[in-house]
Amino acid sequence: MMLIILSGTLCIYSQNQIVYPAKGTDLPSLNAVASLSGLTTAVGFDTRYQGVKGTTRLFDTLMASSLLIRGEDQYIGLESDIDVVRNALLFVKASSGELMEILSDHITELIVHKEGEDLVYRTTSGISFEKNIPENKFYQVLKEGPYQFIKIPEKEFVEADYKRVYSPDRRYDEYKPVNKYYIEGSDRIFHRVQLTKKSLVKMFPEKKELIERGLEDKSKDNAEIAVISILEQF
Repeated sequence: MMLIILSGTLCIYSQNQIVYPAKGTDLPSLNAVASLSGLTTAVGFDTRYQGVKGTTRLFDTLMASSLLIRGEDQYIGLESDIDVVRNALLFVKASSGELMEILSDHITELIVHKEGEDLVYRTTSGISFEKNIPENKFYQVLKEGPYQFIKIPEKEFVEADYKRVYSPDRRYDEYKPVNKYYIEGSDRIFHRVQLTKKSLVKMFPEKKELIERGLEDKSKDNAEIAVISILEQF
């Protein structure tokens, strides 16, 4: 009786064994596999995406700077950069080499020493704008008052767009620099302007002739300098 049971067990086991082909044996084509029912399309990786271009930082490198902390009266020398998206100052801690950050709320002024020039940055906290700016952003002082002229550097995040039938085929996300300009009016409020004759004349209609003459034949590259020159003649 035991022999019969064992022989039955051996028979079942032998039917479930996988027999591996010997080397050199002809194997069935993959076409045979493709003909099986229940197959689904595998999900692959889209290799067209090229990552992110640009950063959230203003200079993309650490610059020699002088920092004035809010409530203090002495400047601190350091190497720094501005994160215009997080509204923070980035710097390297001398003792450890770590990259640290200070939020704009703690900063009164930053002077960046670049190529023989001193670029002055302050924060928007405490000053009035025609349209409220909810965040405490850094701005560069292009001209001190009267008619203070400032620039708020920002980075606009543009998403990749290549998957639609009709698309620009932009295969990367990008942080694109965007500058916003403001002039402080006689009402002590900062008004946003474009560096164009039309925009400036709208704000200062009584200075139309001076503005048109000052911006005549000025390229976009030197429009800032032209506007500074115009405001200095007010």
